[in-house]
Amino acid sequence: MSKGTSKKVHTWAALAAILLSIASLSGCTSARKLVYFQGVTSRDDTIAISDPFIPTIKKGDVLSVQVSSLNAEASAYFNPVSMAEAAATANGTNPLARTVGYVVADDGTIKLPLIGQVAVVNLTNAKAGDLIGGKLKNYLKEPTVNVRNLNFRISVLGEVSRPSLFTIPTEQITLPEALGLAGDLTVYGRRDNVLVIREEGGKRVFTRLDLTQRSAFRSPYYTLHPNDIVYVEPGKARATSVDRAYQLAPILTGILSIIAIIATRR
Repeated sequence: MSKGTSKKVHTWAALAAILLSIASLSGCTSARKLVYFQGVTSRDDTIAISDPFIPTIKKGDVLSVQVSSLNAEASAYFNPVSMAEAAATANGTNPLARTVGYVVADDGTIKLPLIGQVAVVNLTNAKAGDLIGGKLKNYLKEPTVNVRNLNFRISVLGEVSRPSLFTIPTEQITLPEALGLAGDLTVYGRRDNVLVIREEGGKRVFTRLDLTQRSAFRSPYYTLHPNDIVYVEPGKARATSVDRAYQLAPILTGILSIIAIIATRR
């Protein structure tokens, strides 16, 4: 073997050693930590479904009130906000920009055309619709009123694919559904320690759920409420991967330098 060939062999051997060092630094996340709702599955493995969460109207809510009746032209008079809402939805993607509707005032009322102020606070949307419909019978024939909360929003933050603020038109959403909207957790997200922040009784309540266990279905925080914040914290693997990036930077620089030397000596 010539001296030049021997030198190249030693150079490539050094490169192989460096690559092996990089491989030894790389870690892996336990597959078990990535599995949701673990447990033995059988016909007898069941969890009772809790009663659905039915939100009530609160001060500061923004309501869509859509009125229909046997006279479509007369009904349109009561729907100016609905028309503006549709235009805003078509023209923007920011959920904060789509809250065109009737704001529930501090006294718990909204002000509607002709019938004036209507007390809706602490009512469900269905009961508010029945109340408004009863008042509209003086002006419309067989009115039907659909009330919807336009600012039923949740925030999903942290180690998810698409962290964002989401508006929920159905006013019903569970924690897994919210994480699905955000593109699911990344491999670095801690599924065993998902934080839900909720406003209750003038306080912020912080609760953690372990989504690797089926007991999460029993939590009152499994079903989300308006303005809930879901935060997925990073695991140790994320911090380790960031540290490795700094560790590997000089190694990769060295590899590139060696490759450049080999290329110039050919």
